[in-house]
Amino acid sequence: MTPSFRSPFAADAALWSYGFRPFFLAGAIQSAVGIALWLPMFFGDLQIPTAMSPVDWHIHEMLYGYLPAIMAGFLLTAIPNWTGRPPVRGGVLAALVLVWLAGRFAVLCSGPIGPWPAACVDIAFPVLAAAAAAREVIAGRNWKNLPPIGLLALFAAGNLIFHIEDHETGNAELGTRIGLAAAVLLVALIGGRVIPSFTRNWLMHENPGRLPVPFGRFDAGVLALSALTLAMWVMMPRHPATGVLMLLAGAAHAVRLARWAGDRTLRSPLTLVLHVGYAFLAAGFGLLGGAVFFPLGVAVSAGIHAWTAGTIGVMTLAMMTRVSLGHTGRVLAASRVTCVIYVCVVVAALVRIQAAIEPKWTAALLPVAGGAWVIAFLLFVLEYGPLLLRQPTNA
Repeated sequence: MTPSFRSPFAADAALWSYGFRPFFLAGAIQSAVGIALWLPMFFGDLQIPTAMSPVDWHIHEMLYGYLPAIMAGFLLTAIPNWTGRPPVRGGVLAALVLVWLAGRFAVLCSGPIGPWPAACVDIAFPVLAAAAAAREVIAGRNWKNLPPIGLLALFAAGNLIFHIEDHETGNAELGTRIGLAAAVLLVALIGGRVIPSFTRNWLMHENPGRLPVPFGRFDAGVLALSALTLAMWVMMPRHPATGVLMLLAGAAHAVRLARWAGDRTLRSPLTLVLHVGYAFLAAGFGLLGGAVFFPLGVAVSAGIHAWTAGTIGVMTLAMMTRVSLGHTGRVLAASRVTCVIYVCVVVAALVRIQAAIEPKWTAALLPVAGGAWVIAFLLFVLEYGPLLLRQPTNA
C-alpha cells in the first residue's frame, strides 16, 4: 500500500495549529539575530547587502520586522477567543509566516534586488496579516475588536512611508514615528485590558485585598489623550504643544498604572513584568516631552528607546511567555529561566536609555544593552521553543 503524503503544514501539526507558535518563535530568533548583527554594524565592523542606511535597517527590522510578527501571533491567537471562530492554522498560517520571512530576506538583500521590489515583498505581510485578522473579526461580528486590526493596518502604511523616506533621504523619521505611535497606542489599548485582568485574577487567588480599578471614564480619557498626543508627535514632534501633551500623557499613564495594584504582585513575576513594561510606556511619554523643552538635557533617543527597548521589548516578552504557557497547558508561573529573561530585557532597556542620556558612554553601554537583549531572546527560544514546536495546544 502506498503511504499517503502528509503536508508538513497540516493544521494538526503543533507548529501550525495556532498563530502564536510560529510567529513567537520566528520573531524571537529574528530579534536576537537582528541585534547581534546591529552591534558590529554600529561599530563599523560589518556591512550587510541592504539598500537601507544602517540605522534605518536596525530601526526597520525591530519596528516593522520583529514587532508585526509578535502582533500577528498575539492577534491570531486572541481572535478565536474573541469571536468563537476556529483559529487561522495550517497552510494559511504557514503562508503568512513565509511572507513575513520573505520580507526579512528582501530587506536584508535589498541592495542587490533593489529597494522597491524589496519594499513590495516586505509590505505584503502587514497587509495580509491585517486582512486575515479583519476577516475573522468581521465574520464573528466582533466589532469592538476592530481597533487593534486598524492599528495593524496602520503599520502597513507606516512601513510604506518608511521605505519611501529611506530611499529618498536615507532617514526615515516620519515612518518611524508612525510605527512607534501605532505600537504605543496598541500597548495602551491591549495593555489596558490584559494587565488589570491578569492582575485581578492573580490577586483574587493569591493575595486578596486591593484590586485593580476597572476600566472607566478615566481610562477612556487617557486613551483619547494618548491618541491626540501621538498624532501631534507624528506631525510636529518638536512643537511646544506636543511637549505639553507628552508630559500630560506620561503623567496620566503613570496614574493609570498605579490604579492597577501592580505593587501587590511582587510574588508573581509573570504578572509584575507586565506592569514594568507599561511603566516604560509612561516614561517614554515623559522623556519625549522633556526633550522638547530641555533638548540639551534630555535626548529624544532616550524616549524612543524607553518605548522600543522598554515598552515593546518587555511587553512582548511578557505576553510571549504568558501566552505560550497558557496555550500549551502549563502552569502560569515564571520559571527561573523566565525570570532571567525578564531581568535581561529590563536591563537591556535601562542600559540603552542610559546610553542615550549619556552619549559619552554609548560605546561602552551599547554592547551591554545589546548583549542583554540577545540573551533574553535566545533564552526564550531555548526555554519555550520545545513548547511551541511540540506541546499540544490547550485552546
